[in-house]
Amino acid sequence: MKFTDLKLNEQLLEAIGYMGFEKATPIQAKAIPEILQGKDIIGCAQTGTGKTGAFVLPILHKIAEQPTDKINTLIIVPTRELAVQIEQQIQGLSYFISVSSKAIYGGGDGKDWSEQKEALVNGTNIIVATPGKLLSHLKMGYTDFSSLQHLILDEADRMLDMGFIDDLTLIFKKLPKKRQNLMFSATMAKEIRKFARTLLTDPVEINLALSKPAKGVKQSVYLCFDEQKNPLIKSLLQERKSYKRIIIFSSTKEKVGTIVKYLKKNNFKASGISSNLAQEEREEVLRGFKSGRIALLVATDVMSRGIDIKEINMVINYDVPRDAEDYVHRVGRTARANTKGEAVSLINPKDMSKLSKIQRLIEAKIPMLDLPDELGEGPKWKEKSHNHKKSKNSKHRNSKKRKSTPKKNHSSNSKSNNKPSKDKK
Repeated sequence: MKFTDLKLNEQLLEAIGYMGFEKATPIQAKAIPEILQGKDIIGCAQTGTGKTGAFVLPILHKIAEQPTDKINTLIIVPTRELAVQIEQQIQGLSYFISVSSKAIYGGGDGKDWSEQKEALVNGTNIIVATPGKLLSHLKMGYTDFSSLQHLILDEADRMLDMGFIDDLTLIFKKLPKKRQNLMFSATMAKEIRKFARTLLTDPVEINLALSKPAKGVKQSVYLCFDEQKNPLIKSLLQERKSYKRIIIFSSTKEKVGTIVKYLKKNNFKASGISSNLAQEEREEVLRGFKSGRIALLVATDVMSRGIDIKEINMVINYDVPRDAEDYVHRVGRTARANTKGEAVSLINPKDMSKLSKIQRLIEAKIPMLDLPDELGEGPKWKEKSHNHKKSKNSKHRNSKKRKSTPKKNHSSNSKSNNKPSKDKK
């Protein structure tokens, strides 16, 4: 579907064309008509599907058709980086129409606070905000949301994961009850559906099937112990000196610092991005990575949101993501726009079950590569299947029964149960 088929404002279509877009993505083609009709939406779509345009374009169309000097739309996001990215897209798409926007997030100085306050007091049309910072402004009492017509939650799953539910509840109490609500999430877990029922009215549900990693992504796995991960990364990077941009994903911000320290010690130009950095420092890191000045970026999943760079040569999963869907998001950051890329995952024994879930989700076995000789042997692959769980439960039930069995049989059963582990040794 072409954007011209969506009957959007002429000036908005001009901006879309100026930015080089012609055809709507599937999420845009499905969501934009429903949003224009004023319906509440719950959309499931991953990063890189054009999700931001799906909610920004119809909102810009509405404001262009009925201009206002009040706050019309509030977009709430989990991270500063995502707030900045969305606000930049709004600026680009609204180039030929009179729409004002402002990103509101923490980590700045007194000047930033003053600029944010001014935007809220003067009725900026679209506010893109992180929950904590927005709540800080709301508590001061100068924000007027009485004319708000649209509330958008982007990456709702992340906000719940980060514990923003209480902040969101307090924010919602400050908003007019009559409004259009749009909620987008990469996953549709039970918690998200439950949350949606409290927020949305008779919503239209749009589910975009989770896409598989692009064909241009060369995926591989190394089975390794935790102490082998750093030397393995060193070996991988030494073999790929021509790569200009590599992202290493870690599970915690504490690990981000540890990995960066190790890489720098081994003469790699690496930087980490985490909430431990001031906002200016984080923006400087992102600018360095985008420009190619920084070749290695170490980040958590949450902090990596808002990193929209096409030419990423490699993604390394230092830690396996908790959810299988997040693996697809991470891997999707390489091999964009028909290019080629590489995705390597380091799997320790406790993460083997997560790898099994990932392989079931993408419906493919990821090749397992041998560790470099100097690192020694890694752990052996041990997949926990559904049948294994059943036998475990059955074993538990049998153990209860054994309490009433003669001692001789108990000893016999015990001996039999030890056999498999003995063979493995």
